[in-house]
Amino acid sequence: MALTLCFLLLLGLCGTTVSEGLPSPTKSPDVLEFELPAMNYETKDSYDAGPIGGLFQMVRVFLHVVQPNPFPEDTLRKILQEKFDISADYEKIISYEIGIIICAVLGLLFIILMPLVGFCFGLCRCCNKCGGEMHQRQKKNGTCLRKYFAVSLLVICILISIGIVYGFVANHHLKTRMERTRNLTDSNFKDLRTLLHGTPAQIDYILGQYTTTKERAFSDLDNIKSLLGSGIHEQLKPKVVPVLEDIKAMAEAIKETKEALLNVNSTLDQLKKSTAQLNTSLSKVKGDLEQSLNDPVCTVPPAAATCNDIRTSLSQLDYNNNLGQLPSLDEHIDRVNNILRTNLSSQVQKGYKSFNDIPEMVQNQTTDLISGIKSTLNSIGSNIGNISKQIPIQDKLSNFMDYINSTETYIHRSLPTLEEYDSYRWLGGLVACCLLTLIVIFFYLGLLCGTFGYDQNATPTRRGCISNTGGVFLMVGVGVSFLFCWILMAIVVVTFVVGGNVEKLVCEPYQNRKLFQVLDTPYLLNENWKFYLSGMVFNKPDINLTFEQVYRDCKENKGIYATLKLENSYNISEHLNIQDYTGNIINDFENMQVNIDNVVLLDEAGRKHLLDFNSSGIDKIDYDAYLAAVNKTPGELNLSLFADNLEAKANDLPQGNLKQSLKSTAETIRTIYHDQVIPLEQSMNTAYKTIQELKHNSSGLPARVTNILSSLDSAQDFLIKHVSSVIVQEMKKYGNTIIGYFEHYLQWVKISITEHMAACKPVATALDSAVDVFLCSYITDPVNLFWFGIGKATIFLLPAIIFAVKLAKYYRRMDSEDVYDE
Repeated sequence: MALTLCFLLLLGLCGTTVSEGLPSPTKSPDVLEFELPAMNYETKDSYDAGPIGGLFQMVRVFLHVVQPNPFPEDTLRKILQEKFDISADYEKIISYEIGIIICAVLGLLFIILMPLVGFCFGLCRCCNKCGGEMHQRQKKNGTCLRKYFAVSLLVICILISIGIVYGFVANHHLKTRMERTRNLTDSNFKDLRTLLHGTPAQIDYILGQYTTTKERAFSDLDNIKSLLGSGIHEQLKPKVVPVLEDIKAMAEAIKETKEALLNVNSTLDQLKKSTAQLNTSLSKVKGDLEQSLNDPVCTVPPAAATCNDIRTSLSQLDYNNNLGQLPSLDEHIDRVNNILRTNLSSQVQKGYKSFNDIPEMVQNQTTDLISGIKSTLNSIGSNIGNISKQIPIQDKLSNFMDYINSTETYIHRSLPTLEEYDSYRWLGGLVACCLLTLIVIFFYLGLLCGTFGYDQNATPTRRGCISNTGGVFLMVGVGVSFLFCWILMAIVVVTFVVGGNVEKLVCEPYQNRKLFQVLDTPYLLNENWKFYLSGMVFNKPDINLTFEQVYRDCKENKGIYATLKLENSYNISEHLNIQDYTGNIINDFENMQVNIDNVVLLDEAGRKHLLDFNSSGIDKIDYDAYLAAVNKTPGELNLSLFADNLEAKANDLPQGNLKQSLKSTAETIRTIYHDQVIPLEQSMNTAYKTIQELKHNSSGLPARVTNILSSLDSAQDFLIKHVSSVIVQEMKKYGNTIIGYFEHYLQWVKISITEHMAACKPVATALDSAVDVFLCSYITDPVNLFWFGIGKATIFLLPAIIFAVKLAKYYRRMDSEDVYDE
């Protein structure tokens, strides 16, 4: 009863506590994760009787046979409503209890009749009646009867012994379980204290997590540059960066164009010089040959023919190249140099800097706003802290803790008395079992001595001492049975009536929760309250709050808020309206103004730079003329072959100055070929490729510049006209992230309070410990097994007495016997 009252008081305490508490709910992005401190309890939520549980179940089956009627819910409700006045419902009570009543009446008849029967039986035997005469008539089936009586008595003694074992086991089990009551009580009270101490810790943890949430939000607010500013920057990158990259590439292209022009111009100058030098050398060689051919030897055949051949081949030494007629590229180079005086690359870097300064601009423009949001968050934290101080949980807990302490003190003070009484009970049970043991030992000794001492050849008057002792033991057992069996039956009847009704009216309906259904009957416990529990907790008896539902929820370790339906007293959803806490912050973010329309990707000087380059005329240079000029290589002269032919013809001439002169000239031509023609040819090939590449690159420059300027105008226009939509989008995303922390926190608080905080499993465990474990498992089950075993043994004493009296005639030494004359 004390634990039940403790259960009800804890419900009331938790109702007051949570109804005055503050809320919080959500779960945040992946970053913020909260978990209530776990509570560890000692008491097991289930009880296992062990191997003896099979015996308990056997007794329950017997009780079901004796009392098969279902739990009388309606009858019990009427009795409670009529203040235990059973006069109007006694017929239903008798109908329900008929099985137990019949067994009890039979037991009472046993108690009354057995002493009378024993008394009459004793008087009858004293009068040499009822088998008291020490004379045994000889019968033909005497041997069979003796064996039948012995076997029957042995079987009955075995059955009695089993009942006695049940009694000893039940008596010992009850004693050991009573010794464990103190530990069971201590563990339950410890779990209740854990619940009471852990609940404030859970509340403190819930409130403390606001600081964690706020610090996370402060961190994001301090990092607005990298979060919001960089977000805007990243959104604009696809539109802005490609344009800047194109301008940067164009700046490099302009520089490369200048370098290419300088290279081509320098190469052409060098080619002109090399060509002039080659022409000079060839002219000199040609003049030397003409002079040598004026030698008189050339007038004398056949040398004259050779000289004429040489004279006609001198035209091969003529090399005509129009490189000198090509215009100089200096004018174009000067234009490019004038353009490059404005550093386009630096202009592009300024554009990059202006664009990359967007996060810094966002941070600078939101400094005051961030300070305001932080102040708002601090004020919310102060409000939550103030609300937590207004919860009178410490006073309530101290009051309830005092009750728990006083209850525990009372139980501990009462336990020694209970243990003392239990020791008396244990001693009484032991005496009862020992009396039955003594009786059955007499029967066993009688059977042992009578069976092994019996001599078939001995006449009834000459039976041996051992056989006679066996018969005496049997009769002593009969006498002791008559003396004490009615006392044993009285114990059986009392324990049977009490234990059987407790099992059927308390234990079974508690386990199937029909007992809770009776208690939940409207207007039963209080005629003015429809639901007693809600009337006690909320003083609102119309709220559907039942004992069965509370017990079930506590058994499932649900929180007190959901278990007691405390939303009827303190609606946490109303007090945790997210808009009440985040409305100002949302307004601040909506009113946030960020202006980045002063970002200039390329100033007017840079634009003029591109336009000037576009009109520089690089693409209008007559590259084909240059390519045609440098494509006419001196390799066409084939000076090496000319020298070989000249030397061969000189060999045809007679020895003399002319021959030597021609050979010397041939060697000179070879030298010119290797030293001037081959390098010049290589330089002209290189110049051809360079001019060709310059032509290719310059051909697309105007269109490229036009496209760049168009993209630049588009990007700049986007920054001016449409960047506000990007800012609003990123602002909303950033604001949702900040507010999401608090929405997550508030949602988590709501879930924690409604489902997890102050989980009341120790209350259900304490109630189970009081009723299911202590009353039913510790006491009722062993008591029922005790009366079952002792009752069984006592009932079997009746046939045992009959067979023992019958069998004693065959073992005892008679005073006379039948004599037959031959």
